[in-house]
Amino acid sequence: MTKSQAIQHFGSISALAKALGVTYEAVRQWEAVPELRQYQIERITGGKLRADQGGRAA
Repeated sequence: MTKSQAIQHFGSISALAKALGVTYEAVRQWEAVPELRQYQIERITGGKLRADQGGRAA
């Protein structure tokens, strides 16, 4: 998943950060969604957003 896809799904950087239990600034600093965060987002969204194989952003 891309950072943009994750933000769009949650509606804002703030909402994404809150769902992950991290700060707004932490999410803002990502160039791509870190691998472990991708799996966390996949779990939180019930698979609506899928982690990229190998954790690489598309």
